[in-house]
Amino acid sequence: MTSTQTLDQNADAKKQFRQAMAHLSAAVNVITTAGPHGRCGITASAVCSVTDTPPTLLVCLNRSSAMHSTFEGNRNVCVNVLTAEHELLARHFAGMTQVSMEERFGWPIWDEGTNGVPVLRDALVSIQGVIVDLKPVGSHSVMFLEVAQIKVRDDGDGLIYFDRNFHRIPRPAAACA
Repeated sequence: MTSTQTLDQNADAKKQFRQAMAHLSAAVNVITTAGPHGRCGITASAVCSVTDTPPTLLVCLNRSSAMHSTFEGNRNVCVNVLTAEHELLARHFAGMTQVSMEERFGWPIWDEGTNGVPVLRDALVSIQGVIVDLKPVGSHSVMFLEVAQIKVRDDGDGLIYFDRNFHRIPRPAAACA
């Protein structure tokens, strides 16, 4: 069953938009930072490539988040693309559990990246960089991250967020020679 709705500029608009976005499959990432303003991380699916010259990503972060000022102040960031095995980690960094930030970073799963930024050791992809611009858009900030270092794994299944749940995306089998 499908339904079509015109987006009204009223109280239901936000609800309609969120329902639509729940059907937009997206990779699950833990975005981390460390520096003079502290160390923190968040789970985010609003991550997208912008350009390859210079390599740049965008990451959207709610401006009302307690961690917004930490990211803005530190500027050094790592986008850790999660594997399917990291679902519980995604839940921790999304604030869905009672695990403290300090405990999350106390687990022996992190390496220290450039400028002390936490890099998830077995992430599918780890992309380190610097926030070169920050634009307020509605309730969020769009952070533009100029990429400085990339690490890619050759194995592991993907993790996406779709219909308000986490889902495993199996890695395709290698083509037969």
